[in-house]
Parts: sequence; structure tokens; C-alpha cells
Amino acid sequence: MKNPLDSVGATVSLGVVFAIIVMALPQTPDVGGFNHLGLGRWAHIVTGIFWIGLLYYFNVAQIPALAAANADTGGPGGAGIIKYVAPRALLWFRWMALATWITGGWLLGGNLLNAFTLQEGHVVIGIGAWLGTIMLFNVWVLIWPNQKKVIGVVEATAEEKAKARRVASLTSRVNFLLSFPMLLCMGGHSHGLPF
Repeated sequence: MKNPLDSVGATVSLGVVFAIIVMALPQTPDVGGFNHLGLGRWAHIVTGIFWIGLLYYFNVAQIPALAAANADTGGPGGAGIIKYVAPRALLWFRWMALATWITGGWLLGGNLLNAFTLQEGHVVIGIGAWLGTIMLFNVWVLIWPNQKKVIGVVEATAEEKAKARRVASLTSRVNFLLSFPMLLCMGGHSHGLPF
């Protein structure tokens, strides 16, 4: 029998099953219970961790590592990262961004308009929602189309790749910057911080 931990998909599936079991236990009402809000909050947190975790990986590890690899004339270069790591990371990155935004909207429910119009009682979560929306836009409209040129999904000249790399890198850095206040707003709202 194959070990399920040898597969990312099987590991994720088992993690989801175990989380649902924990939510269904009568002794665990603090996790939101086995209802749509409990599941929605959990899905929003998990997809958000995937999204922001990859954002931090790109900005703290991959982009600086690729710059160092490209500057090292005697080294192996960054071809392996570009060919094997970046496409997979970008796949998870863009879809988890969308899933995070959708689950956030689901949690806001009837308060979605109040949050986006920064109505009283929804200012903090509204700012967080706006920052998340800007970041989602950046992922799908600026980062991904430019990264497709960089990693070779779309044909591009060396000059087009250099420009695309710069746009994707700077936009990713903007999202990295915005993630700090966005996470503060999301945590602040759910924990009742007075701002």
C-alpha cells in the first residue's frame, strides 16, 4: 500500500478530512462548529495561508535566489527554478488568491457591500477586503500574465521577458507590502481590536 504522505493531493485530502472531523466533535464549538460559517472561516484561513505563504516565499526566497543565481556566472543559474518550481508555485498562488477572496466574500455575506463601502462597524474588515481585492487584481492582471512570459508559457523576446520580469517582480513586491496591513485588518476585525 502506498503511503498517502508521498502525495501532496492525498496529504491535503487527509488534512481536510481530519479538520472536518475536529469541527464535527461536540467538544470543539470554538472552531466554528460544523456549519457553513465554520467551514467558510476555515477555508478562508487555509487558502489565505497558501496564498500569502507563497507570496512571502516568492519575495523572501525565490526572487532573491534567482537574482543571486543569475549573477553567479559560474553557477548553475535559475533554469531549474524557472522550469520546475515557478510554474507549480504560480499555479497554487493564483488559485489560492481567488479562493481566499471568494471565501472572504462568502464570510461577509450580507455585509459585503457594507465592508466595501466602509460603513460604520465594517471599516477595518472593509480596508482588509479592499487590500485583498487589490492584491487579487494584481495576481491575475499583472503578475500572472507577465510571469507567463518569464517562465515560457507565452513566447516572448529577451527584452519582453526582462520587462515582464520587472513588472511581475514589482507588483509582487507591492502585494508583499500590502499583505502586512491586510493581515492586520483581518486579524483585527476578528479579534475585536479597537481600530
